[in-house]
Order: sequence, then C-alpha cells, then structure tokens
Amino acid sequence: MAETKPVLREIARTAGGRDITRGFIPMGALAPQDRLLAAKGGDYQLYETVLSDDQVKAVVEQRRLAVVSRPWEVVPGGPAAVDKAAAEFMAEQLTHIGWDRVTDKMLYGVFYGYAVAELLWTVAGGRVVLDQVKVRKARRFRFDAEGRLRLLTVHASEGEALPERKFWHFATGADNDDEPYGLGLAHWLYWPVLFKRNGIKFWLVFLEKMGMPTVKGTYPPGASEAEKTKFLEALAAMQTDSALIVPQGMAVELLEAARSGTPDYVTLVDKMNAAISKVAVGQTMTTDDGASRAQGQVHLTVRQDLVKADADLVCESWNRGPGAWLTEWNFPAARPPQVRRRLDATADLDAQAAREKTLHDMGFRPTLAHIQETYGGEWAVRAGEGGG
Repeated sequence: MAETKPVLREIARTAGGRDITRGFIPMGALAPQDRLLAAKGGDYQLYETVLSDDQVKAVVEQRRLAVVSRPWEVVPGGPAAVDKAAAEFMAEQLTHIGWDRVTDKMLYGVFYGYAVAELLWTVAGGRVVLDQVKVRKARRFRFDAEGRLRLLTVHASEGEALPERKFWHFATGADNDDEPYGLGLAHWLYWPVLFKRNGIKFWLVFLEKMGMPTVKGTYPPGASEAEKTKFLEALAAMQTDSALIVPQGMAVELLEAARSGTPDYVTLVDKMNAAISKVAVGQTMTTDDGASRAQGQVHLTVRQDLVKADADLVCESWNRGPGAWLTEWNFPAARPPQVRRRLDATADLDAQAAREKTLHDMGFRPTLAHIQETYGGEWAVRAGEGGG
C-alpha cells in the first residue's frame, strides 16, 4: 500500500472564488451571510433596535452578569518559575484593564455574532503592557475573504486593513467556520420582538377605543366645507374636553367598541416574551414564573451550561490572542498562562465562607449542623468552644 502524505495546504478556502455559496467576492469587505440581515439592508443597526426591547435587555443582561459575577483566575501554563511569573504578570494586566468590564462588553458578541476590541499597547519597565482595552462597536468592522479584520471609515467603504496584534475579536453562533461574522442571538430574536411590538401597538389602540369611544358626527346635506371642518375640530376636542357645542342640525353620537377584554393581546405578548427567553437563556423559569422547584433546578442547569459556554468563549479567545502575544513578548520562554472563570461549586462555597467569616466577626456563629450540611465532610467543635 502506497504511503499517503498529509496535504498541508488549505483547500476549501473562501478567497479566490472557491466558495460557491457566496458567488463573486469583491476585494475588501466580505458581506455577512445572515439572510435576515441582508434582506433588511445589511446594517447591524437593525439588531440594535432588537436590543431595545425590555425582555431582550433583561435576558441578555442576565447572561452577561451570570458570567462576570463569577470569579476569574489566571493559571500558569506550566510548573516552571517563568510560567508562574508570566501568570502573575497576566493577572496584573487583567486587573489593570478591568477584566470584568471588558468581558461584559465583549459578551455582546453573543448577541450580534461577533465582537471586536482594540488593544492599546504601551511600554513600561522594559515590558509591553496594556494601557487599555477598548471594546468597539462591532458594526464598524468587516472581514475580508481571508478572515482578516477591516475597519469601515468614511474614506474606506470596503474597510481599511488593520495591523496585526492590534485588535482582538471572536465570532460565535454560526454553523461553520466560513462565516467570520458568526450568527448572534439577535438573528432569532428579531421576529419575536417584531410580533410583540406590533401586538402591543394594536393592544394600545384597542385600549384607547375602550377608554374613549370613537365620536361620530352627522352633518346635514348642503353643509359647506368650512362648516364640516369646524364640526370635525369640535368632535376632535371631545378627546380632551368633557363638553362641546355644535350647530343645529348636526348630530353627535359615540361608537362603543364591540369587543371586551384583552386576552388575545396579553397571550401574544406573553408568548413572544417566552420565545425571547427560550432563545436567549434556554428556558423561562429564571426570567419568568416557574412551575415547580424541581423544574426550575433543571432549567437552571441549562442556564449554567450557557454561562460556561459564554465564559469559555471570551477566555479562550483571549488566551489564544492577546494573552499569547503578551507572553511571547515579555516571557518568551514561558508557556502561556490561561485565564478562566471559576464556575464550579467551590467558587460558591468560597464566597459563602467569606460571608460567614464576616458574620462571625460580627458576633454570629453557625451551627455544627449548618457547617456539615453546607460544606460536607466530618466536623467537630474545637475544644473549649462548645457546639451550636
């Protein structure tokens, strides 16, 4: 059997007209393949209007805060002293730039499909360090056929090329690696938000009709246009005034709404809110009313999976990008450290132990039963302190 050597070159590239799903690809910016976005003009500003919905704001914020509320740590890439020094340096850098703040803004990439941040480097103490990390508005950027980032400007409608190791970005949500823009939650949230807004609009019209019946005026034959105009103005005044006068021969009556109740509109809005919650956080019980504690626990587990995925998305992209660059420049002999979020129960117990220490300092003492139930294991009261 003949030996087959591995093919080292990339074959199914997007550039060079090899991606038949895109057709002709002009030089410069690559258009997103989001069909909904393309049908609505291709501007990501469309999805910014989706984010203004109250339910969308709540569930997207819930996902972001669920990540940034978890403690983060930097783990050395190896056991050597230089590895530990690189990790300490990385922790200092992340503290300086405000890692939680940066993470919170970058997590909007889950909503839009991609996120971009500019790295403001400086030199201090003989090392390359970060002065700031500024998360930019994603729709200011496009990608070319090679997946390289380009900045849209007034003078460069196809985007200007950007220097290497200056910007940090990631994409998520697409079902393939040929789409550098990803596919964010906004793609699936657009229709529920649109239907909800239209439902609320008609609901308000209905409530207006119920609260203020339509005024009908009848004018006699031969009325002049001036008389009709004055009559209409008088009828319109009934929206704010409690009384009016009309010329003799002109009749006024109120048309009451034929329907009563609002269950159709309430149901529509509730259904759309539930759809928004399911798309964004995988369930409804941590955003709306739940049916039982048991079901709520199952749904909370689903949400924790999303939290881990979001945390890993940001941390891994940092570790592969700016984290690796900082280490290469400042500690070339070190294995790059890894930043990560602590999502296990240990992190919760550490936080609870810190709170209980504060309470102990205030003069309170937990019972032995509470300690064993909360932290597990075998415990005994220290000699001379007694039990609770």
